[in-house]
Parts: sequence; C-alpha cells; structure tokens
Amino acid sequence: MAALDGKAAVVTGGSRGIGRAIVERLARDGARVVFSFIRDEVSANEVVQAVRVAGGEAYAVRVDLGSVADVRRLFDDTDELLGGLDILVNNAAMSRLRPLAEATEDDYDTVMGANARGTFVALQEAARRMRDGGRIVTISTLNTMIPAPNNGLYQGSKAAVELFTRTAAKELAVRGITANIVSPGATDTDLLRATNAPEMLALIPSMTPLGRLGQPSDIADVVAFLAGPDSAWVTGQNLNATGGFP
Repeated sequence: MAALDGKAAVVTGGSRGIGRAIVERLARDGARVVFSFIRDEVSANEVVQAVRVAGGEAYAVRVDLGSVADVRRLFDDTDELLGGLDILVNNAAMSRLRPLAEATEDDYDTVMGANARGTFVALQEAARRMRDGGRIVTISTLNTMIPAPNNGLYQGSKAAVELFTRTAAKELAVRGITANIVSPGATDTDLLRATNAPEMLALIPSMTPLGRLGQPSDIADVVAFLAGPDSAWVTGQNLNATGGFP
C-alpha cells in the first residue's frame, strides 16, 4: 500500500517545474491529484497524461490565482472530481522584477493578488473543507531570509504566506491537520533562469555545500514527506531545502 493511497490532493501551479514534480510524486505515492494551471494547457495535459501512464490519477483545472472566484472554484471542482480534500500544496507563484522605487500599483496588486491573496483564499477553503488529519504545505523561498534586490514584491508575498501557513498550523491543530512550509534554495526551474543572470547560475553550485543546483524532484521529495503519515508530529515549521546554503 502506498503512503497516500485514498488521499485527495490539490496542488496549485502544477503544470511545470516544482509544481509538476510535486503532482507526479504525490500521484506516485497514491494520491489522486487536482492541480491548477493558468496558461500552458499543453504542459498541463502532458502532466495529466504522464501521471495516468504511470497508473495514477490527475486532473488539470485552469485557474487565475489572482481571482478569488477562480480559487474557490478550484476547490468546488476538487469536491466534484475527488469527493473531498486531504492535502493542499500551495505552490503557484509569480514574480515581477522591479526595484522598490520603480514598482507600480499594478505590479503590487498583481504579485500580491496571485501569491498572497490567492494562497490566503486557498488556505481558507482548506480550513473549511479539509478532512481531519489533513496536510497543508506551502512553498516559499530562501529569499524571505536572504532578500535579493529587485525582487521585493515576490519576497514580501512569500513572507506573508509563511505567516498565513503558521497561523493555519495553530488554528487547525485541534483537527489533526498539519501546516508546514518548504523554502527551496536555487532550484533549476524556468523561474530561476528567468530571474538570474547566467553568471550567477554558474556561481551558485560553488556556494552550496552539496555542489549543485536543486532539482524540482528534490523539493517534491520534501513535500511528499510533509504530505504523508510520517510527518504527523511536524507542524508550523519551515523546512529549508537548499542543499546546505547558506
């Protein structure tokens, strides 16, 4: 029997990178998974097909995390498709690289709306719908501890969701629901490559004790632990998956 047999999971932003690795890992562990995507329907369908070829069950739902109605619909669709909720992984996020002095109101509203408000609403829905003994995992970033210039909106939104998740850990503990955070370091994704110069990408492995960039599967492995039965005594924590950096 697999660790997550019979469990129903939602993963936000599951069509690429870390999100895709999480969907595939949870499905491999026996969970039935609904995941969101916003634009790349081709990649989303590829994930569904890959999971099904491997003997799992996954469904893709187009969702704009900046829309409260869309986020709530994701959970309505999950109820219809899976008949309940046991696991939520808040993974989806977006960034706009701007110095603080140059960020516009639209930049703020877009990044905070998708990352902070979207995750807040997802946590609300999980608190209302999740079965007792469930698991919540929120993906953050090492940059809430080591801020980088020009990325304040993204980092600020992630700091917010860390606190939302820790609050959920306190409020939902009475029902045996755990809520934890995973903070990846430099992980080889499209987002990392879009927000870092090639010379920085070449330098990162030498700054990391394990001597390489992280892979999406490295983060998915940590999420799988927190989503599974072996993490029942772990809640309100932030696990750094950084290869030992800093």
